[in-house]
Parts: sequence; C-alpha cells; structure tokens
Amino acid sequence: MRTLIHKGMILLIAAAFITGCGGSQELTPYEKAKQEKLAKIEAQRFDNGRMWTFDYPPYEYFEEEYDFTPSQDWMNDVRMSALRFATYCSASFVSADGLVMTNHHCGRQAVEQVSMEGENLSVNGFIAETLEDERPVEGLFVEQLVEIRDVTQEVIAAMDAADTDEGRLTARDDKIAQLEEEISVETGNRCQLVTFFNGGKYSAYIFKRYEDVRLVFSPELSLGFFGGDDDNFTYPRYTLDCNFFRVYDEEGNPLKTEHFYKWSDSGPSEGELVFTVGNPGSTSRLSTSAQLEFNRDVQFPWVSRILDDRVAVLKAYIELHPDQKDEMMNQVFSMANSQKAYKGQLAGLESDVLMQRRKDFDRKFRANVMADPELRSKYGHIWEEIEESRARIRSVAPDLYGLRFEVLGSDFLNRALNLARLSLELEKPEDERARPFKGQALKLTLRSLSKFAAHDMDMERLSLGAKLGMMHDYLGEDDPIVQYALQGQDPAQAAARMLQESVLTDSAQYAKLAAGFPESIATSNDPLIVLARMAQPRRLAASEVSSQVAARDEVNNALLGRALFEIYGTSIPPDATFTLRISDGVVEGYEYNGTKAPPFTTFYGMYDRHYSQKGDEQWDLPERWMNPPESFDLNTPLNFVSTNDIIGGNSGSPLINRDKEVVGLAFDGNIESLPGEFIFAPDMGNRTVSVHSAGMIEAINHIYRLQRLSDELRAGKIVE
Repeated sequence: MRTLIHKGMILLIAAAFITGCGGSQELTPYEKAKQEKLAKIEAQRFDNGRMWTFDYPPYEYFEEEYDFTPSQDWMNDVRMSALRFATYCSASFVSADGLVMTNHHCGRQAVEQVSMEGENLSVNGFIAETLEDERPVEGLFVEQLVEIRDVTQEVIAAMDAADTDEGRLTARDDKIAQLEEEISVETGNRCQLVTFFNGGKYSAYIFKRYEDVRLVFSPELSLGFFGGDDDNFTYPRYTLDCNFFRVYDEEGNPLKTEHFYKWSDSGPSEGELVFTVGNPGSTSRLSTSAQLEFNRDVQFPWVSRILDDRVAVLKAYIELHPDQKDEMMNQVFSMANSQKAYKGQLAGLESDVLMQRRKDFDRKFRANVMADPELRSKYGHIWEEIEESRARIRSVAPDLYGLRFEVLGSDFLNRALNLARLSLELEKPEDERARPFKGQALKLTLRSLSKFAAHDMDMERLSLGAKLGMMHDYLGEDDPIVQYALQGQDPAQAAARMLQESVLTDSAQYAKLAAGFPESIATSNDPLIVLARMAQPRRLAASEVSSQVAARDEVNNALLGRALFEIYGTSIPPDATFTLRISDGVVEGYEYNGTKAPPFTTFYGMYDRHYSQKGDEQWDLPERWMNPPESFDLNTPLNFVSTNDIIGGNSGSPLINRDKEVVGLAFDGNIESLPGEFIFAPDMGNRTVSVHSAGMIEAINHIYRLQRLSDELRAGKIVE
C-alpha cells in the first residue's frame, strides 16, 4: 500500500536513499548557509498574535507601545458598543438609535431574504428612505457581550476529579453545561462558556440578544464585491463592503443605547493607532511544531485537494449546463475563496522562515516547562505524546483521507456507504452497535435508507470521478479497492461505468434491494455497494484511531494551554474562539511584488480599475456610479490597510481610534495574512483591509443621496 507523502518528505526519503547507498553526503555550501541562516531565526514577540480578550487587556503594553492607557470605562464602552452579527460575523452600534454597521458580505443573505417579488436587492442594493422603509429580517439577531465571569476553577476542579481522558472530558462538558444553564437562568441572558488557552482558562460570556433587526442600507453587489474573485485576498482594493441595519426594541421603536461608536469624518492618518473590535473565528497559534508539520504534510494538502476537485467539478458541470451558470457560480466563488485561503495557509506552513519562528517558540516554551520540576511533572510529557499521536494518524492517513468519500462527494456513493455500514452494524450484538443502528433509531435508519433518492446524473458522474481520482492517488494503483473500482480505466470512465451498472440509480431496482434489507446488501454485486463494503472496514478502523488520538489530543491541548498560561500569563493572547477581541495596530502600507502598497486607496483607483478591466463583469460599476455628481470627491479615501490582527469572523469589525470613533470597517485580509491561522507576521506583510469611514460617508451622501443615514452617523443619533 502506498503512503501519503508530502513533497518535503520525498526529499528526505531521497536523501536517506543516497546516504544508504553511498554513505553520508556533505551539505553543499548553499545548503550549509541556508541552515545556518535558519538557525539564527527566532520567534517574534507577537507571533501568537494581538487578539486580546476583554478579560485580560494588555494595559502595560498599550502604554509602552503607544503611550496610551485606556481606562476601564473606555474598555467597557468599547466592549458594549461591539456586536456579534448572527453566528458568523462581527458588527457594532454606530448611533444612539440602534444603528448597526457590518460588511456587505455579512449582510448579503439578509438582503436576499427581504427582497420582494420582482426585486433583486442583493444585486441592485437597498436604500430605506425613511424609518418606515427599514425592512425587518426574520431570524436575524445581533448579540452584545454585557458581562464576563471567570469560571476557571470550577471547570478545572471538575476535570481534575476524573481519572481517565474520557472522564475528564465528560466532566468538563457536564460542568460547562451546568454553568451555562445556571447563569442563563440567573441573568435572563444567554450564557456561553468560552475556553481559552486550550482549557487553561474558562470564562462565562453573558450576551444580550436583539432579535428585531431591520435593513437600512446596502450597496449593489458590484460595489460590495468589486473586483470579484480576482481581487479576493489582494490589496490595493476598491470595495464598498458595508451594510447598515437597525435594532428595534420590544415596542417596535429604534433601540436607545448609550454604548455606540461615534463617527470620524476624516478617518485615520498614516501611522495612527487603530483598534479592531470583533469576533475572530479560530486560529491554531498554540499548536506544537509536530501539529503544524502534520497540517503542512497531510491535513492542509488534503483539504486543498478536496477544494480543487470541487471547483473543477462545478466548472465542468457549468460547461454541460450553461443555463445554470448564475446559480452555480455562487458555489464556485465560495469554494474558490476557501481554495485561496487554504493554499495561502499551506504556503505559510511551507515557509522555512515562518516555521522556524514557530519551532523556536515551541522549543523555548518546552525548555521553560522542563526547567521547573513542578511544571515538568505536570506538563513535561505533552510534546512526546503529541508527536506519537501525529505518528499514529500519519500511519492511517491513506485510508483516513483516501476513503473519505462523503466530503463533497457523490450522493449515490454516500448511500452505498450507509448501506454497507448498516450491514456491518447488524452483524454485531445490539449493545455493541452505533446509536443509529439499534432500538428505535434503527427503524428510522431503515426507513430512510429504504426510500429511493434521485440525483442529477451529470453532477454524480463528475463528483464520483473526482473521489475515485483521490482514492487512486492516496492509496496507489496496487491497492485492491482501487483495482476493483477502476478496472484499468481512468477515474472518469470508471465513474460513468459504475453509475450505469448501479441499482442505486434506478427506482425499481432499488425497491427490490430495499425489500431484502439487510441481507440483500451483503450479497449485492452492485459496484458501488461492493466498493463501499470493501472500504467500510478500513474507513472505520482509521476513524477509530483518529477518534482515540483526538480524545488524547484534546486533553493534551488543554494541558498545553494551562502550561502556556503558567509560563506566559496573559502576555500571550489565547487562540481565536469567535468571541470578542480587541486588536491594536497602525495604518501602514507594505512592500509587495517589487513595489509598495499604499496605506490608502481612493475612488480614483476604483474608476481606473473599472476602465482598465473593460469587459470583465467583476469590475463593472452600477449605472448610478457611471456619472457621479460634481459634488462627489474622487480623491476621498476608499480602502486602507493596517497591522491589526484579524481572521475569519472579524468581517464587520469596526476600526476605532483612541477616541472610540469609527475610522474604518474591516472586511478582508491580504494574501500575506493567510498564514495568520498559525502565526501573526505583520513584518512579512500581514495586513487588515478596511473600508474608510470618509469613503462610506462620501458614497452614502453623493452617490446614494441617503442624507438621513449620513446625518445620523455624523450626529450619533437620528436627526429629525
């Protein structure tokens, strides 16, 4: 059986082969110089980022770095002015009358939802001329973090009382559920227990939820997504990626709030201190070197391959069905966005410089633990156990990933896998079966699997072909499962043959198969079912190893977090958890592509892109933008970059200055920011890209002529 090998591993294997044949080989002068240079690279102070929690603001650092020490009242007001937008973005109050600011791409779903018959608001935009025109968005909510409580001791005490890994995790989860329920009942608000430092600290975050949210303003899609996929993760940018909503109270009136960010007409200047306040989704900056190397060699290449395959499938499908292009392109854009993100992160993991910085931090952290007898006894085993875990996962990686058919795969193959699993489970005593295959749940499973499900055969053929291609590449052509499936054909040909021969694609034949469950599954010669029967035992065995490793990793990661907290305290922020953070930075351009990206772009640049990319719909401008009024100042800043630390989930985060004024709206990071998943490196070009406060006002006033909105932003309240 072939193993999954990363290109870096191939070089190591080749080196080992040469050594075995002819003795040790001396490094070339170039290789020696490279190794010596890498050995001198050290971790930087903020490699773990600057996503500070409101539990532990770094007051001394702010004073040292910026000569600015915010008061507790300043921090409280900033926290209460920020919002979580639904379950996926950030937002903020920007007036005393409940006006909410977020990104266009965060509000796109809501804009589509409130479109009436004959309207296409997500494309053409929306303007509420009056309060009465503001449209309620059913199901949309925003949340305000109103209180934080440290509950670390309660959770850790419950975990320490258990004897096994599984027991510790169960005790932790039980205690978290108990505290969330108790605090929610006590306060009348929603409580979420937040894990920091992988379990080194626990906080109860108490949220006030607002559920009457109405759409106020949204620009056209071509402005909110100007440059399309080509401009994604790039800079300079020229995008008006903003939306405005309003929260209403229980009486149906605009919400009165004392916590909101005032507006800055001028925006920031180059070199000025700015803060992002938002909810970064997740990072893995506390990972060990072994975990990062596994991500580099195995996990991220697999995810990138899945995304590449899916984009190829969707584009091939569009060629066959051009009438469905508009509908399918949304999926292509979504996948292409993820493609760029993972490839950017993988490129960061493959960077010798960035990985050496992470390794240096890991080495120093481990040395600090080992130097203290008490810490060594509690945490000294963690690194070796994590390395052993990664080795175990690598040993089953071909089966774990090569047979992972269900991820963006063929629906018919997934049905075959479920049937094969049913057959396997029913061979066991009932008490040993998985939950869906015993008791009342079994009846529901049988009922579901008995129903025939038709699917688009072109999509099925393309998706199955992609999965067979991945299986071939991960398992190797000599693997018996690969040989059975392909039978000397290429993956596309094999997919077409298997679907043509399968009873799963024919309702009458499938009814006969279903009538004989479960015996008919075990004896079926259907090619998809046979493939699934061959694959399922190996899939389950690999998944069992993965589950065991995951349980042990979860405990070790929690211990790693505790150790980190004991060594470094709050001088290092915890990984992102889609909870509120404040990140400091300065407005600053950067070098790229042999030139320098300016700190600001203007509307002049937007029009230049439009006319320079003539004929490309990604750079089209709406009709209202084609003849701007003389009052419209093209020299107004539109977008800008800063050294703030953001990640997915920060979309919609306000950028504020020392005076708590909005100077911008974060909507993206540049391509250099993508390694921010595991390391924060502004010195290597990591930048936050934001819409400029002056640019938003200029467009709202002179292009959209929505003066009531610009007046409210400037006054901080509704202007009668």
